[in-house]
Amino acid sequence: MSKIIQVEIGRFDYAVAGEFKFFAPGPDGRVTRPSVLVRLTDADGRTGWGQAVPVPSWTYETVETVLTTLRHYLAPLLLGRDPADFDGLHAAMNTAIRPAFSTGQPLCKAALDLACHDLAGQQRGVPAWKLFEVGGHVPGPAFPPAADAPPMRARDVPAHPLSAITLSWTVASPKPEVIEKQLTEGRARGYRNFNIKVGYPQPAEYDLELARRVRAFAPDGFLWADANTGYTPEQALAIAPKLREVGVNVLESPLPPTAIRGYQALKKQGSLPILMDEGIVGPEVAAEFIALGLMDGMALKPARNAGLRPSVRIVNQLRAAGLMILGSGLTDPDFSLAAATQLYAWAGLTAPCALNGPQFLADSLVGNALTPVHDVLTVPTSPGLGLTPDDRAARCLERVAAL
Repeated sequence: MSKIIQVEIGRFDYAVAGEFKFFAPGPDGRVTRPSVLVRLTDADGRTGWGQAVPVPSWTYETVETVLTTLRHYLAPLLLGRDPADFDGLHAAMNTAIRPAFSTGQPLCKAALDLACHDLAGQQRGVPAWKLFEVGGHVPGPAFPPAADAPPMRARDVPAHPLSAITLSWTVASPKPEVIEKQLTEGRARGYRNFNIKVGYPQPAEYDLELARRVRAFAPDGFLWADANTGYTPEQALAIAPKLREVGVNVLESPLPPTAIRGYQALKKQGSLPILMDEGIVGPEVAAEFIALGLMDGMALKPARNAGLRPSVRIVNQLRAAGLMILGSGLTDPDFSLAAATQLYAWAGLTAPCALNGPQFLADSLVGNALTPVHDVLTVPTSPGLGLTPDDRAARCLERVAAL
């Protein structure tokens, strides 16, 4: 296949609609969702788009670190490369930016992984999910599996994945009046399932009342509580049974990922299914956490897991261990959102996915291509990630590597 001959990168910030505590106003008072776009060009003139979605309040990466790492370290590695050589891509990136326990700037690496999937799909005339392979090796830190770790079993790529995924509506505010507004808007837009943000700085009493209010509002919906690592082990053990009593279905990221004994205690308590998110940034880490018995499942985010190739491996690890998989995101716009939808459709996820980009973002580079109908988002079927951006995307780009 035609090799990559040019890499372009640029920052594009999306306007934010409504209030979301993780996006603070900038110096100009505006609230935006920053992103970094990547465009690859092959020798035949085809292009592939990728996107990194850093948010410092969620991750240790910023727009500035993504841009400088792409410019000085990773973009040159793609020149002359076959975009479908995903294992080779990750091996090269993990040599240039070494993993430790973490993948090492996974959000930055995700942008290039997505762009290669988009370009390879364009070259072959197939959607990106058809390029997923089970059991592919992504080099990284060599963590030997525990003796009692479940064996890996290959999962066949389906001939026809889901054509659409169901979305969950995010309810997140320390202000009761904002909660009521968010619930009303979610119902008006046709959403039936809700995820709530709990934990610091909200007190336990507020979290329980929030869960009780949302359960009463949607008695038949899936109710997903995400603490974003905001509890201590003692607080999580105390509140988990109470959250179950008021109707919560799962508890995501109650503790920092370093609180290994705390996660083991919560898993043993068994009050709610415990999902991990923060801390799992690659298949090697996922294998360790599975072997240690820290969780009942994972809230998956390809934007945080260095892209689609490592995320496919994580899906297969979780399936082999019989663990739950929920689809989540980082308020993903455009290309990051399209990648997540293809992964979740391929994985056959029928539980509502917490992809709230369509809820909180007031702009898009791809028009209505990723606009849900009520709470259902149709998966793009065109080659690659299935999107063609408007002229604003190209205008923000700068060439950083070329043959």
